[in-house]
Amino acid sequence: MTAPSDLAGEPPSEPRSTGADSAASRRQELASFLRSRRERITPEQVGLPPGRRRRTPGLRREEVAQLAAVGVTWYTWLEQAREIQVSGQVADAIARALLLDQHERRHLFTLAGTADPHPHLDCPGMSPAIRALIDQVAPLPAAVFNARYDIIAYNHTYGRLVADLDAMPVEDRNVMWLAFTHPLWRERMLDREQNTRLMAAKFRTSMAEHLAEPAWKEMLRRLQQSSPEFREAWERHEVLRPGSHVKRYLNPEVGMLAFDFSHLWLGPQDGPRLMVYSPVDELTRERLDRLHRIVLAEREPVAV
Repeated sequence: MTAPSDLAGEPPSEPRSTGADSAASRRQELASFLRSRRERITPEQVGLPPGRRRRTPGLRREEVAQLAAVGVTWYTWLEQAREIQVSGQVADAIARALLLDQHERRHLFTLAGTADPHPHLDCPGMSPAIRALIDQVAPLPAAVFNARYDIIAYNHTYGRLVADLDAMPVEDRNVMWLAFTHPLWRERMLDREQNTRLMAAKFRTSMAEHLAEPAWKEMLRRLQQSSPEFREAWERHEVLRPGSHVKRYLNPEVGMLAFDFSHLWLGPQDGPRLMVYSPVDELTRERLDRLHRIVLAEREPVAV
């Protein structure tokens, strides 16, 4: 009798995929992600001496191991996608060493298959001193953004510059999303077509270093699905690094405001940055002072 596996014309059975395949793919993705984050950071950004001339960009593996207080061999194995266990505490140390923002940190813990011991930790650079600075520069509007244009923190003046940010869902507090989809933001952001085209180009430039990251892919999907204008701008394939130009907004309470702005990078060059908006003329300054007084008056406790 002929065995079933030897019957003519029957293809050989293929091995079934197992959980081991998924784990191996996740380890490989983790290794690639760690290398890409390591290569974007200079020694000076993490307080290390530049040392002798480097043949490759970014930190060396031994420097990341030193910053995270783990063994060099162990960290090398991690970047080689070997089958090793990563605890939450060690993943936390690596995330801090690599100056990961909130979304990058979440991606790291997902790939490592371990729980984040500090799931609500702020992005790198968001120390209490930076939060205090944001408040202290008022009435100047100030906010912290990441490369994806998420609004990570802001002072009261920025929160009312265009629309009420406090009333918006956290996932919608993204300048790209607001500029392309929010009716009031689109109406009150003057020179909007020029600005949105620039923003789409800057977003494309930044995304080149984050192509595999879920948060970036999800933001791109949402924008393409919700905004024909964004789809048109995206298809131009323009790229541009962040620069400076005058921003103008039509505030519903005090009228038109025009600003220059300054960047203070809080991490890697494509990472979080603090932006402070400075009035370009005396009229804007006067109107900004008035807006600040309005916001403060609304926040004062009501006497009983």
